[in-house]
Amino acid sequence: MTTRVLIVEDEALAAEAHAVYVGRIDGFEVAGTARSAGEAARFLSADRTVDLVLLDMHLPDGHGLGLLQRLRAAGHLCDVIAVTSARDTDVVRHAVAQGVVLYLLKPFTFATFKSKLEQYAAYRAHLASADTEVVQDEVDRMFGSLRPVAGGALPKGMSPETMRQVTTALRDSAAALSASEVAGVVGASRVTVRRYLENLADTGSAERRPRYGSSGRPEMEYRWV
Repeated sequence: MTTRVLIVEDEALAAEAHAVYVGRIDGFEVAGTARSAGEAARFLSADRTVDLVLLDMHLPDGHGLGLLQRLRAAGHLCDVIAVTSARDTDVVRHAVAQGVVLYLLKPFTFATFKSKLEQYAAYRAHLASADTEVVQDEVDRMFGSLRPVAGGALPKGMSPETMRQVTTALRDSAAALSASEVAGVVGASRVTVRRYLENLADTGSAERRPRYGSSGRPEMEYRWV
């Protein structure tokens, strides 16, 4: 499932950089670039296959929130990630109220940009695999995909990217997983993964309990809370 992205950004260099970033992430492709609110509205009127809009708030012909209101009034249900330098809490509040799913503050690194889009991709995957009617756990899992990893700053030597991968593996599993099983999913060593799982358990994001096997020596298993 490929996510088609419209980049709405008035600064040429920033728009180009965002397009390059999108192109480097599996499962995403650039549908187009708009340099103003009017251009974005015209693009979306002509192309209804856009899934996601990366929306700057400061546009030459209006505010990004104004464009978002116009899109919703016209029946556009595409998701929106704000990619902006707007730090005003009132802007953030209105963005959330109008359905912005994620908020990315400039300046940012590619790693941060990639993490946000992968959070969104996880949400879309959960949504696509869900039945027409969902139970509470499924709804929690969908919305949980859009939340950053809990626990605040990571201990020294631990990377946010690996933590995101470990968290996703654990959260997406219906059953409790051992460090070895998570390591097999994320492609890291068992020892490394166990550090991240222990951190999640220590911060209350996961629960751990012994799993008894044929060897008699218990192995710890972890379940997302």
